Amino acid sequence: MTFSVTPDRRRFLEGAGALGLTAAAIAGFATPAGAQGAAVSNDLLMAEGALPDVWLGSKDAPVTVIEYASMTCPHCAAFHAETYPALKKDYIDTGKVRFSLREFPFDPLATAGFMLARCSGPDKRNAMIDLLFAQQKNWAFTDKPFQGLSTLVRQTGMSQDTFETCLKDQKLYDNVNAVRDLAAQKFSVDATPTFFINGKKAAGEMTIQEMAKLFAPYLKS
Repeated sequence: MTFSVTPDRRRFLEGAGALGLTAAAIAGFATPAGAQGAAVSNDLLMAEGALPDVWLGSKDAPVTVIEYASMTCPHCAAFHAETYPALKKDYIDTGKVRFSLREFPFDPLATAGFMLARCSGPDKRNAMIDLLFAQQKNWAFTDKPFQGLSTLVRQTGMSQDTFETCLKDQKLYDNVNAVRDLAAQKFSVDATPTFFINGKKAAGEMTIQEMAKLFAPYLKS
């Protein structure tokens, strides 16, 4: 596989190889469930960023949930396996919640995963994220993570040429990291997963029961 050798790209690849990505190291990127923070300006939070949001749910939903996640974060993968199905079934699909996941990569492999999800196109981006979370241990925690990613995304119909071209896209690489940098600088995001529920920050993996309590004030008739 051939990649360009710009300084950013070199750091991208060297960082991926140097990380090792042990579970213990990445587990430290998340905070305890339910850790709370102050509300942020909803106008600033909803402003157009370096990458367009991909939304699920009704535009008229009374609750808006934005999740900042890292593709190599085990707590994010656990949330999407254990809580997200109920969130989608009981709240997103019923018009109560509008949801979007934003990129907050903590390492080069997470950046690569998000880049591949974006290269899948807006209609398939969320499905690719779901797949990468579901198969996280088979690519993020291996000795050859890029090989694991390549094998996995080929199952979705993405060609090897598209895979390589995507990971050479400097603008996309910069934009994924710009989404993260804005969240860190403007919204004080420093752990994943971090959620903003109608602008109110809640950091850490949550159960559906914990999320329901945070939704309740906005869902009273």
